[in-house]
Amino acid sequence: MNKWDTEEAIRRWDMHAENFTSKYTEEGDRSREVLLNPALQQCMGTLADKKVLDAGCGEGYLSRKMAKAGALVEAVDYSTEMLRLARERTPPALGITYHHGNLERLDLFKDQSFDLIVSNMVIQDLAHYEQAIAEMQRLLVPEGRFIFSILHPCFLTPQSGWVKDETGKKLYWKVDQYFNEGPLEQAIPYDQAEKFLYFHRTLGSYVQTVIEAGLLLEGMIEPKPSAEMLKKYPHFREDLNVSHFLIFNTKRQS
Repeated sequence: MNKWDTEEAIRRWDMHAENFTSKYTEEGDRSREVLLNPALQQCMGTLADKKVLDAGCGEGYLSRKMAKAGALVEAVDYSTEMLRLARERTPPALGITYHHGNLERLDLFKDQSFDLIVSNMVIQDLAHYEQAIAEMQRLLVPEGRFIFSILHPCFLTPQSGWVKDETGKKLYWKVDQYFNEGPLEQAIPYDQAEKFLYFHRTLGSYVQTVIEAGLLLEGMIEPKPSAEMLKKYPHFREDLNVSHFLIFNTKRQS
């Protein structure tokens, strides 16, 4: 087996990029549409004329949404396959510039280049997340904001998952080995032997890293489906039992 590090995570994203995003809409996948996007938009606020970095842009759906809201968007991703898809799917008129780069070190950008940085479901895919968060702080203007979403570290742990009865009915969500930090394989893609790779850390580790990077933690959101989304997608009612995602809303101090 290959070493489980950031390079291995990149290899797997390149391998699965096309299949993973094949059913994406301009809202991304269903979990992004129902849970993540509304919460991220709440954190971001007005985007008109702001210089924004989509840090770990994937196939670019969030970059496109932000550009349509008036932001001046640059985007970066470590997967060359995801970037290929992003460029193919993005109309030139949106003015988005896509770059190849690893968030752990982004020398291609100067200090204090952005008013806002958004990293959607990326930080947990990096072996050296402390370096990445420090880089985001470096790239922000004073009072600039860094918003990032991750798999919820309190509930998506080693050996976590639904416990079911003999008929397959979901009874409760089990959490186990919370303090066992390190690389793990996700359950997806379901039809492939090699799954996506991510790195589990505790909530305390994330909060401490944010503080040590010189960022002010202004809030955390655990997204849940709205009544409107539950009417549209009733099966998301089970997401009222456990939070699968966590969003950090931080600011660079002046």
